Amino acid sequence: MTSAYDRYRAADLDLPEGAWAWNLWGAGEENMGKGDQPELVPIPRPDADHMLVRIDSVGLCFSDVKIMRQGGSHPKLYNRDLANEPTRLGHEVSLTVIEVGDNLKDRYHAGQRLAVQPDIYQDGRSTAYGYTIPGGLIQYHLMGTEMLDTDDGACLLPLPDTMGYAEASTLEPWGCVMAAYTQRRRLEPKDGGTMWIVGRPGDEREYDFSSGLDAPSTIVLTDVPASVAELAERTSATAVVRNGIGTDDYQALVDELTDGAGFDDIVMLDPRSAATVGAVATHIARRGTLNLVGETELDGLVDTDVGRLHYDYTAYIGSRGPDIAASYGEARNRCDLRSEGTTVFVGAGGPMGLMHVQRAIQQPGGPRRIVATEVSDERLRALEDRLAHLAESNDCELITFNSQTADQSLHDFVMDLTDGRGADDVVVSVPIAAVMAEADTLMRSDGMLVFFAGVPNGTMAPMNLSAVYLDNAQYTGTSGLTIHDQQQVVDLANQGALSPGSIVGAVGGMRAAKDGLQALVDGSYSGKVLIFPQIHDLPLMGLDELEQELPDVAAKLGPGGTWNGDVEKALFDSQLG
Repeated sequence: MTSAYDRYRAADLDLPEGAWAWNLWGAGEENMGKGDQPELVPIPRPDADHMLVRIDSVGLCFSDVKIMRQGGSHPKLYNRDLANEPTRLGHEVSLTVIEVGDNLKDRYHAGQRLAVQPDIYQDGRSTAYGYTIPGGLIQYHLMGTEMLDTDDGACLLPLPDTMGYAEASTLEPWGCVMAAYTQRRRLEPKDGGTMWIVGRPGDEREYDFSSGLDAPSTIVLTDVPASVAELAERTSATAVVRNGIGTDDYQALVDELTDGAGFDDIVMLDPRSAATVGAVATHIARRGTLNLVGETELDGLVDTDVGRLHYDYTAYIGSRGPDIAASYGEARNRCDLRSEGTTVFVGAGGPMGLMHVQRAIQQPGGPRRIVATEVSDERLRALEDRLAHLAESNDCELITFNSQTADQSLHDFVMDLTDGRGADDVVVSVPIAAVMAEADTLMRSDGMLVFFAGVPNGTMAPMNLSAVYLDNAQYTGTSGLTIHDQQQVVDLANQGALSPGSIVGAVGGMRAAKDGLQALVDGSYSGKVLIFPQIHDLPLMGLDELEQELPDVAAKLGPGGTWNGDVEKALFDSQLG
């Protein structure tokens, strides 16, 4: 006899008379739904340019909480009047095509399974699914050009039959994690850009610029040695000389020469003053570079905009010289974890932190020793339960540390563990400037610091930028993802090199969506919260609660009590059968 899950997967069930939906009618949780419940709305039929899709699973994210709290004032909603034009949360979505309009039948077909890439641009404007475009907390809805014809084409990813619904909903957060270790920074001088070269009066060193100086259309020279002025004169760029200016004059220079946008590339020669480096760095353009070239340590730490590292992809690069161009390029500036190294994950117990740790454990040629830090013993125990078996099978040492209860600081712990060298890599998933600053003290001089959690632009933290040019330290950060990052997760899962479903921590039906959002606020679960919209009344429960509530489902859990396709089948059979 065909099971309920198999019939559901075959998409041969009759459509209900209406669809349950959690519309957001304004700021605040009281404006999500009607009377604290989802609403029953009609199921529309597609015209020639639309298709009807069934939402199979939705992963909840703290971004959903931000939208719910901010309502129309959220930046991606552009002051929308939600009382008259509501939106819907839910951007981590797995769906099935139910009915296709005539003009789309060459691209899609009924029964086709897809995942959403929600970070969408239409004519250069950000219109994300689950934000501007109403998202997945609904049972059925139409899709048209807003999703199928964007600046990057269709924002839908075909799924293999082997991938479950919950796994597919994790592709968006997993894609963000993958993106954190791909090169998002520009690492060469910008063609047609404006470059500012800042020298130190009295520096008589002979510099070279073996490649890249012919890229900018304008080169601004401030107190540079004669050798550099001669190099600039040999290019076709327009040379602008501004000697003897101080930090108070920098903004006027930026306004005059870049219309306030900042310099595409900045080079600082023989920097000595941390304050000056910090002042210059505030004038890097989005996706710009700051190239530090020198052999002498700065006189202190540099107040660095850690928000811009994450959101604006500002690149801090450097070398000892004398070839200024030696700092550039992907070969010198890595973005992935050091093979066989020691990696520290700060804030490892949350869903995103867990994914970073799991990726590192399962990464071929990845780190051999991982330190997962949290301020909650309960979260650390959950992390060990979930990932210890993976670490063992991948010959990776997994160490947990709680700085709130330990008898030594995290810094001292890491230094003792590494014989005083520091970690090869530090990944921060905590959006607190003081935590980011502390993380910088944990890494070795040629290490890499990855800012995954975003803080607002303008958030400053002291960083040891001397290590950038003296030892090639790396500071990176990323925001968002592309559909290619999600495809990488699918490929790794198909190869058996990654088990994306391991991150699931709790599940619930449609009515439990608001409870799921509150669970995110409360930090109730270490893993991802998954909502199955087609299961209406399933209360929210952690996977560790399944044994008591649904023992036949719990019996299918994998090592460490982890989610898998068999668990999903058993859950659907128990609820839809």
